Amino acid sequence: MAALGPFEPGPVIAVGVSGGADSLALALLVKGWAAKRGGRVVALTVDHGLRVGSAREAREVARWLKRRDLEHHVLRWQGAKPRTGIPAAARAARYRLLTDWCRRAGVLHLALGHHLEDQAETFLLRLARGSGVDGLAAMAPVTELGGVRLLRPLLDVEKERLRASLRRRGQEWIEDPSNADPGFARTRMRAQLPELAAEGLTPGRLATTAARMARARNALEAEVARNLAYAVDLHPAGYARIDPRLFRSLPDELSLRALSRLLMCIGGLAYPPRLERLERLHRVLSGPGLDKARTLGGCRMAPDRDRLLLTREAAGASEAIEVRPGDRYFWDGRFEVRLGPGAPGRGLVLRRLGPGGWRALVEGDPRHGETGLPPAARSALPALWDLEGLLAVPQLDFKRAGAMKGRSGLMTARFRPRQPLAGGIVYL
Repeated sequence: MAALGPFEPGPVIAVGVSGGADSLALALLVKGWAAKRGGRVVALTVDHGLRVGSAREAREVARWLKRRDLEHHVLRWQGAKPRTGIPAAARAARYRLLTDWCRRAGVLHLALGHHLEDQAETFLLRLARGSGVDGLAAMAPVTELGGVRLLRPLLDVEKERLRASLRRRGQEWIEDPSNADPGFARTRMRAQLPELAAEGLTPGRLATTAARMARARNALEAEVARNLAYAVDLHPAGYARIDPRLFRSLPDELSLRALSRLLMCIGGLAYPPRLERLERLHRVLSGPGLDKARTLGGCRMAPDRDRLLLTREAAGASEAIEVRPGDRYFWDGRFEVRLGPGAPGRGLVLRRLGPGGWRALVEGDPRHGETGLPPAARSALPALWDLEGLLAVPQLDFKRAGAMKGRSGLMTARFRPRQPLAGGIVYL
């Protein structure tokens, strides 16, 4: 844990606990570490609702952790579930539920139980997809994700050691049947590990290679960050103006990375766009230059006099969520939104401003029409709606007339993208 710090006095650590051996061992290990520092651990279990018995398993985990004097919460994935791409969708839902809980509770650190074999499998899966340096760096020990630090203390610890720790403590665990389902690519890759180890490709060596790739990635990222600082003006309303020479003056590896960072930041992406699509846009930017608007990764890039204007695609920013006074939300992978305790309490929805909202805003107060924001940027701004219509748009300093008498601190929206413009790529 020391290598993943620094930590505040009396650290509060959330731990994702599925009920498997890895996460249960992590919860007990971190509990001991935190207790010595006057801190505490909160265990979080995500019930995806994808298997019969998942709710029962969550209750079993709760019972085990109660015996261990660990605070525990079950987070449920509500709503319709996809019919295809289930592992990716479940993973995205899991991270969203875990990090949203941490933000609401003011917990800075979320520990995850990925171990040595997980790292080796991730490396092989990325290798099979033809990933470059970023992908082959696999999972990082520490990543920042929208104000929450993801910690993976066990990446160099073998799975069997974690199980031995539980046996020594007399702690049972749950074997997830999906881990043996050959329909999943990770399961098939896991089955190959013994054969690869016989040829010298042990999980330890694969993880070491991933660590060396991470070292190379960090060096490249530092150079990209230096060039982005010179070439990009990043606006707190969530758009960027870019000097196009950025894509013509750098080696392809660096300018491709710069383009990827820009798209991930402005688009609120968790992962980079597919490399072949990124290269296609890059060829235009590094060659003849952009003569019309192009879209990629939920973003729109367009010529803007001697600059390039990069904005969030308004149609992509369609996430609409019901919100409550006093709570905090991470919206569209880009904005940290806080509602003041004095906000109206009924029928509040957070969604994009959109063209209709812009018209309502200008009709309500024409002075707000002179914002200086590019039209392509303003439609994707976070806006608060109630049963009567548009209520507030913090980025435009708008509050509906007459709706705010006696109220203060209705809503704030801070541009805090899932992937910052500078810094290592966050792979989940």
